[in-house]
Amino acid sequence: MSTKNNPNNGETEHSETKSFQAEVGKILDLVVNSLYSNKEIFLRELISNSSDACDRLRYAAITDPHLFKEDPDLFIKVSINKKKRMITISDNGIGMSHDDLVENLGTIARSGTAAFVEELTGDSAKDVALIGQFGVGFYSVFMVADQVTVVSAKAGEDTAWQWQSEGTGAFTVSPALRENRGTRIELHLRKGESEFLEPSRLRHIVTTYSDHIALPIKLDGTGIEEVQTINSAAALWTRPKKDISEEQYKEFYHHVAHQFDEPWLTLHNKAEGRLEYTNLLFIPSSKPYDLFDPARKHGIKLYVKRVFITDDCQDLIPPWMRFVRGVIDSEDLPLNVSRETLQHNPVVAKIRTALIKRVLGELEKKASKSFDDFSAFWENFGAVLKEGIYEDATQRDRLVDLLHCHSTKDDKLVSLSGYVARMKEGQKEIYYISGESLDILRNSPQIEGLRSRGVEVLLFNDPVDEFWTSVVGEYQDTPLRSVTRGDIDLSGLEAGSEDTKEKKSSGSKDDIASLIGVLKLALGEEVSDVRESSRLKDSPVCMVAEEGAIDIHLERLLKQQNRLEEVSKRVLEINPDNELIQSLAARAKEKPTDPELISSAGLLLDQARIIEGESVKDPAAFSRRMTEVMIKSLSRGQASTQ
Repeated sequence: MSTKNNPNNGETEHSETKSFQAEVGKILDLVVNSLYSNKEIFLRELISNSSDACDRLRYAAITDPHLFKEDPDLFIKVSINKKKRMITISDNGIGMSHDDLVENLGTIARSGTAAFVEELTGDSAKDVALIGQFGVGFYSVFMVADQVTVVSAKAGEDTAWQWQSEGTGAFTVSPALRENRGTRIELHLRKGESEFLEPSRLRHIVTTYSDHIALPIKLDGTGIEEVQTINSAAALWTRPKKDISEEQYKEFYHHVAHQFDEPWLTLHNKAEGRLEYTNLLFIPSSKPYDLFDPARKHGIKLYVKRVFITDDCQDLIPPWMRFVRGVIDSEDLPLNVSRETLQHNPVVAKIRTALIKRVLGELEKKASKSFDDFSAFWENFGAVLKEGIYEDATQRDRLVDLLHCHSTKDDKLVSLSGYVARMKEGQKEIYYISGESLDILRNSPQIEGLRSRGVEVLLFNDPVDEFWTSVVGEYQDTPLRSVTRGDIDLSGLEAGSEDTKEKKSSGSKDDIASLIGVLKLALGEEVSDVRESSRLKDSPVCMVAEEGAIDIHLERLLKQQNRLEEVSKRVLEINPDNELIQSLAARAKEKPTDPELISSAGLLLDQARIIEGESVKDPAAFSRRMTEVMIKSLSRGQASTQ
């Protein structure tokens, strides 16, 4: 492309017209149709972007001072032109190249884009949070502007570029004139948005949302000859806590976390002594949509003596604390530290240890102070903390103490200490069952016997549950026991009220033994064993893993992830008190070679598989067996009526 400039208008005769990415189009549609609760947020978003651009230039200039040239004093300026109905937001930050403009303003060039768009519901409250998390708040400008022009020159490059759009599906990019580095965003306001041309209105917005920005924000076009700085221009974390309002903390959280909810927890501390640093950290009150995206960056910005260094320091917090957002400002790291040398840096390691201790300490306070409040946090981020139980042996005990679980007792979460405190007399193990759905787990046949005896069972439906339980083993000297693995001895537990009801007499031991023999012969290599069950109460059959084998749910997860070629053979357990099993047992005693018993064996195994959430191995054979059973049942019914 020719880059020859036209001095008359700052553009070239050559320009590119591009369509917005489909995902951007959907976001624009939501935004323009008043997704945001307050239109004034557009100014906050643009100022926040300008602040980030200045931070990135300051960091880049540490190793390349020439990027500053003759303009080292960074600033953000808001200008008003009432005659042209224009607001201009400009900065002298790092700027954008041609590709930067296309990528940042025309596409969502990030992993998880598809998932992001799928999450958009049309519900304003939910979607605004997602848009903030995804860093696309720039598009809020189209709520107040019918045309947006962005002119930018990247630091260290000679060419400037112009991006322009009306927010209707397409944008143009062309060369432009701009003498200095940085970005200028010109908004031509829609009819009815004249309030944003008033200096007092803009001053109020900046004071409310952007006073924490550690750069001077200047207001031009007020009618006063001297351009005014309208914010404090001091990093919020450097101020004494007593001088910071809750509202200011909240707005800084919005700025640093790119979320629009309110912080669930705020931690503002200054460490002094051998290690000096300041932390201003937040835990969100809502779960980011990409919390489990492998490409998700950590949300902590690292500063050294108020100079931004990086927002992607992997060693600053552990992966299981990735929900934490905020800033760390160190006095002990060298100003010219690079992202590469941060790895395994002893100062970073000490800060990391201190942060873990502080965050866990605050979570422990919250857990002891307000059950409902902590439960809300756990529902959002509990699965992430469970990763820490598995991965971080040094913090395992503290994290296990924080653990809260669903159970069969009620809908409220329970801690392990709470579970142990209310264990039934005679109970010697902490029972749990894992799977994909809480509803399915509550109705699982493997827990029938325990529930009938009034024994509480913990319900684990996070994939990570399979891993942390394998390394914990016990809690307060009480073993953790999966109800889907091995044989369970319930003889020491008193029968519950349900078990005291009169039951039908069980089939004889000889009859049950005969049926087990028939089933073993009929099923052959399909199962590892067939045995009488103590864990079943109502259901005729269930499947369990052998003692010492991989848990059924974990095995299934590994198979789905192609980390396991095939699942192991399972044990088929039968309920001697079930009417169907008793009938089959009587038939097995009388006529063990009855073909119907062979067919019933296959049906029982398929039933157990279906209950377990697995598919039957031979759907056609299953269908034939079911058809045969239904035909015979109907035939017997007709015969009895004749």
